[in-house]
Amino acid sequence: MANNDLGQTLRRLRRLAALTQEELADRSGVSVDVIRQLEQRRKHSARLPTLHALANGLGVELTTLLGDPPAVSTGENDGPRFVAVRRAIMPALWGPEPEPPGPAFSLDVLREQIADGWTRYHAAEFDAVMKALPDLISDARSATVSGTGSDQGAGFSALGKVLQLAGHVAVRMGKTDLALVSLERAIDAAARSSDPLLRPMIVNSVAWTYQRQGRLEDALNIALHAADDAKHGGHTGTADGLKVWGALRMSAATSAARSNDYQRAAELMENAEKEAARVAKLPQGGDSRMVSVFSPSSVRIERVRLAVQYGHPEDALSLAKGMRLGKDVPPSWRTWLLLDVARAHTDLGDATGAVKTLESLRRAAPTWMQHHTLAVAIVRDLWALPNHPPGLRPLAEFLGVGE
Repeated sequence: MANNDLGQTLRRLRRLAALTQEELADRSGVSVDVIRQLEQRRKHSARLPTLHALANGLGVELTTLLGDPPAVSTGENDGPRFVAVRRAIMPALWGPEPEPPGPAFSLDVLREQIADGWTRYHAAEFDAVMKALPDLISDARSATVSGTGSDQGAGFSALGKVLQLAGHVAVRMGKTDLALVSLERAIDAAARSSDPLLRPMIVNSVAWTYQRQGRLEDALNIALHAADDAKHGGHTGTADGLKVWGALRMSAATSAARSNDYQRAAELMENAEKEAARVAKLPQGGDSRMVSVFSPSSVRIERVRLAVQYGHPEDALSLAKGMRLGKDVPPSWRTWLLLDVARAHTDLGDATGAVKTLESLRRAAPTWMQHHTLAVAIVRDLWALPNHPPGLRPLAEFLGVGE
């Protein structure tokens, strides 16, 4: 990831679009000075609303501009392992129909394996998840043709959840169209499942994928629609149902913020934070690994992110100060919080604070850090300073940034 440079990518895409810097500024609404600083590598990162605007001006997906995603450790975007995932998501035409599983099959074991896949995903173990996905999808498809009634419904629940996981992995690989195929098939499975919360959870994943494609209005609308359905369907009376509703509202807030409607985003987040306090008081559900992430901690993490993105680093640090993250906050969310805090310190000119935060991130989630473009961008910005704070060189070497 350290070899991907935002300025170089921006310049290449602008030239491919036959645009001058001034013309791109006019199309995107981003100042010529910012575009020039990025292309001249005097700036190595920009806030997400700026990146979305540049991507829209260039007519490309955000992932194309960022050189995103945090990719699988092998870097095999279209290698044999990922081809196997494609085939599992989209079986070949006229291929054999799934057969019922053998006598040794256990749906409980399959569900545990899928939950473990989500844990590995949140720990950035993408290669391990890709290796497991084809067999998990195949086993889940087999489970949908065995038995009747509740057993078959449970099989479709497993299929929906593993196809959702495959969609997330595809997004991380930068394959958002494949992700949508997987997620649409997951929604079809959810409609035949025994889990009323599965469809809105998958819709949230679709909204996230739309965000990555720059389809912010579509992402906002489907998240709000699914959240309203969950509430009107009476699903917010349990902890799991409220988590699904809350995650959808946070997703809508993110889409609003990236569309430069910061006031609406703030209102949605304030409402979500108020409701998050109810999660611990409600009847608890099943395996938390299989349910949307929503808690007071996750809402606060998202509020920190929005504050950083919209140029309020002081507010971001104030929100993050003294935070105690709950056990239900996955490593990926902890990573985002530390990255945003490091970004806020950088924006305020506090290079020492930024380095200390990045050192904490390296200790807590080294794999995520290596795969995250923002970590590389922050270290590049710090490396460009005339005086390097203590501890920066090891971080630069760790991420492949330096002289």
